[in-house]
Amino acid sequence: MCRVVRHTMQALPFRSMLYSEIHGDKTEMRVTFAPPYRLRVLLLLLFALALCVPVAFAQSTVIEPCPATPAPSPAKKEKKGSNSSAENAPKIISRASERLIDASIPDDAGVEQLLSPYTDKVRALNVVIGTLVGELEKRGVGANSLGNFVTDGMRAQASLKLGRPVILAITNAGGLRRNGLAPGEIRASDIFELLPFENSLIEVELTGAQVLKLLQVVTANRDPQSGARIQYRWNAEDKPEFISAKLVEANGHEQAIDPAATYKVVTIDYLVERVGGSYAILREGKNVTPLGQTLRDALMEYVKAATVAGRPVSAPLDGRFVQIGPAPTKPEGPAQ
Repeated sequence: MCRVVRHTMQALPFRSMLYSEIHGDKTEMRVTFAPPYRLRVLLLLLFALALCVPVAFAQSTVIEPCPATPAPSPAKKEKKGSNSSAENAPKIISRASERLIDASIPDDAGVEQLLSPYTDKVRALNVVIGTLVGELEKRGVGANSLGNFVTDGMRAQASLKLGRPVILAITNAGGLRRNGLAPGEIRASDIFELLPFENSLIEVELTGAQVLKLLQVVTANRDPQSGARIQYRWNAEDKPEFISAKLVEANGHEQAIDPAATYKVVTIDYLVERVGGSYAILREGKNVTPLGQTLRDALMEYVKAATVAGRPVSAPLDGRFVQIGPAPTKPEGPAQ
């Protein structure tokens, strides 16, 4: 409709209804009436437009908002907490009973056959291999009496293996995985629990100067040893500090360590093969010789040999670690 009005207005001869006169520097605009027939045409067009406008607007569609989504029927809503699959699941009925487990229950043939390759080995762990006099404890410098027991055993068995006396044996307290052994029967399982690792005995040749450095490490780490008497003190940080050491012969005679002499020491392959760490001094040794026996087996044989000889096993505190000066300000705990 707007297009019709615009074209109609453009078609009207308004220019013919106006004329201008120029008077000097001013222009005067005057309106003159169009001829009568043109005026009649203009009035007819305006009348026609007045009739068409309501009709045009009446035909335009009123835009209404979309109807809201209908709410679900309350009848279709599920009840809270209902679960159709759970309702349809089958009901499980369980029953329990008690039965005394004793020798009246017969052995299962299938289970016995499955366990047969291991039965003898497991039963062997329960075999009594010796008798212990006095309690063994793992605490303080040198792992106390438990450390003495282990290193005395490895030194004795290494001497049998080599066919000559071993002057010094050392191991780490961290490899001793029990904090003690109670007096009485010693079973094979006790030794397995004490020494669960497959650490093998090994001999290393060191100079006297290297032996002294090694004993400094033993003292600082509170590790066990057999064959030396070490003097130490507690420093300001409550850590053991090496002072001096001498070798102790089988008859109890003390022997000074000659820095230029050569000594053969027995230890475990774990300490020799470690790269770095406090025991790196062992890697400077020469003529490294494996003895072909684990520390656990050596201790087993040590206990069995004592039993065969008719004597119990004991590991008294014999002064192999001698404290000089005051005790630490904090109480000593188990050796690590």
